[in-house]
This record gives sequence, structure tokens and C-alpha cells, in this order.
Amino acid sequence: MRTVGVEEELLLVDPETGEPQARAAAVLARVALEGTDQDVFEKELHDEQVEFATHPQSSMTDLGAEIVRCRKDAARHAEGLGSAVAALATSPLPVSPTITMNSRYRWMAREFGLHTQVQLVCGCHVHVSVESDDEGVAVLDRMRPWLSVLTALSANSPFWQGHDSRYASYRSQVWDMWPMAGPTDVFGSAERYHQCVTDLIATGVVRDEGMIYFDARLSQRYPTVEIRVADVCLHPDTAVLVAALARGLVETAAREWRAGVEPLGHSAGLLRLATWRAARSGLSENLLDPVTMRPRPALDVVRSLLHHVEEALVDHGDADLARDAVAELTGRGNGARVQREVMARTGSLREVVAACVRHTQA
Repeated sequence: MRTVGVEEELLLVDPETGEPQARAAAVLARVALEGTDQDVFEKELHDEQVEFATHPQSSMTDLGAEIVRCRKDAARHAEGLGSAVAALATSPLPVSPTITMNSRYRWMAREFGLHTQVQLVCGCHVHVSVESDDEGVAVLDRMRPWLSVLTALSANSPFWQGHDSRYASYRSQVWDMWPMAGPTDVFGSAERYHQCVTDLIATGVVRDEGMIYFDARLSQRYPTVEIRVADVCLHPDTAVLVAALARGLVETAAREWRAGVEPLGHSAGLLRLATWRAARSGLSENLLDPVTMRPRPALDVVRSLLHHVEEALVDHGDADLARDAVAELTGRGNGARVQREVMARTGSLREVVAACVRHTQA
């Protein structure tokens, strides 16, 4: 059974005002002092966010429990400094982010200027194990059209600098400002994938392999494919759903490869439009159908994704979990809908943040 791990980036906020706080260094110092989670929590580009990574899990129940535990531990460490954590993919309130000053981030700030300054965005990255680079690249080629649906499901960033962005996932729009981010064309082989990465680094625009920000890529550290299209999810059960669907996509793509099924030939340009549509609409309007690249109601496209990966979900024991989680998500709404409902009810972005702090550990 393929293992799955999740990386989540959380926003550090003032529990009274809801404004982001540059406390990551202090939080990580508390983690180091306690000595129990030093392999779990890491610094990120901005000092207003902290990242954790779960261990690889075979069971979605175990993965969900670890996500909840890591969120609670992050909240506990932040609370000791007078802060709170929120699973928000962007800050609803205005912020001037503080770049973490190590050599890597200083280089990025110098090279990319304002692009680096505005990248206070929090994502959810899912790692799914693969047997080899050949299998991994075959998977990347075949699951490309379906990744935008994960963006729509996870969408949790409607507000930007104090304004409604009119997007469900504005994080994805900010992230795509990086010149090395976004969907890819079909690679065809591991050799071509690695040559593409080599060529990108050789331009000097990309510092190293860690800055290959494809929507999905081979991990440079683990024997996994890393799927990077999701907002950090407001609710832990949505993160588990995204992880289950990601594993389903990887397994389905690997089976197609072994059966000689060729990948769909959609261009990276078409896939970029599908991602934009998912970011703009979330689950509230149309998405682009991954097979036809024509508009269809979002919930119909989600059902198509469930059908596409159904065999893999059943074999992994995730079918009931996925169906129940989709029903819960579509009834309650993704993070973008929840945030907008709080804003409509209270008229206060501070209350939006406060509600999201509560939902983060729910």
C-alpha cells in the first residue's frame, strides 16, 4: 500500500486582532527546547508562518490523527508566545510580511523582489510513495488534468490584504507569480523530466532543485511524488480527503501506465486555465472537465474524480471515507465559503480569523 505524508503551512496570528505575527523563530525555539517535535516543524519563507510535516502513513485514519496532533502542538507552542495558529491560505487582514533571513531566502528576495515579499501564502503538499522515478514521472504525466479539482476542494483563501479577492483560492494566483510554478506538459520519461529540471537550473533563474515549483513533482528528498496544488485546508478532514484523493490519483495513474494507457495530451496552457477556473470558482460554479476541458458544474466534476479513482480508493480502503468527506465538504463548504459566510454574518475580518483559529483544530 502506498504511503502518504502531508506538509501543512499555518499562519501565526494575534488572537485578539487577527493580524499575522512574525513569531516563527520563537515558536521553533520553543519546539527545540521541548525536544519532541524537531523533525516535524520547520521554518518557511516568512516569519509569520510555520510548517509541519507528518510521517508517512498507510492509514488515512492515522494520517488524520497526526494532522490534528500537529495542529494542536503548533497551537500550544504559539499560545506560549501569546499567538495563535490558523489554517488560512492567505491572511484576510492586511500584512507586510517578514522574510526569514537565511542565505536561501535572502537570495530569493534579491532576485525576485516584490514577488518574494508578497508570498505569505500557506499550502498543503501531499507526498505519495512511488517505486521509481520511471513510475513517478508516468504518474505526473497522467494525473495532470485532475489536479485542479484538488485546488477547488481545498480552496481557502478568498481574502487578500483586507479585501475580497473574488477568488476561492487567491493563494494559487499569488503562487503562480513564480516563473517556475504551474502545470507542465507531458514529460514522457524520467530522463526527460530530469533534463527539464537541469535546463531550468542552468538558466540561473532557478537556484536549485528545491525551487522547481511544478504543480506536482518528484520529491528531491523522498521516494515520492509531491502534489502542491492545494490550499492549506481549513478543516483537518478536508486535508485527509485531499490526501486520499491524491493517493487515488497516483495509484490510478500508475495502473494506467502499466496497462499502456497514454496520458491525456492537454497542453500546459489548457491546464493553467483549468487551475485558474478552480481558483476563481472553487466549488460554487463550473470547473473545466479534466477529460474534455469544457465547463461542467463543479460537483459533477468532483463526482467524476471520485469515479476516476474509485478502484484505487476501494483497494486502499478509502472509498467510504472519500464519499463521506465529499458529502460533508459540499454541505458545509470549503474554507473559502466558510470564511465568506462569517464575513457576511459579522462584517469583520477579525472575526473571520477568530473563527478560522477555532476551525483549525476542530
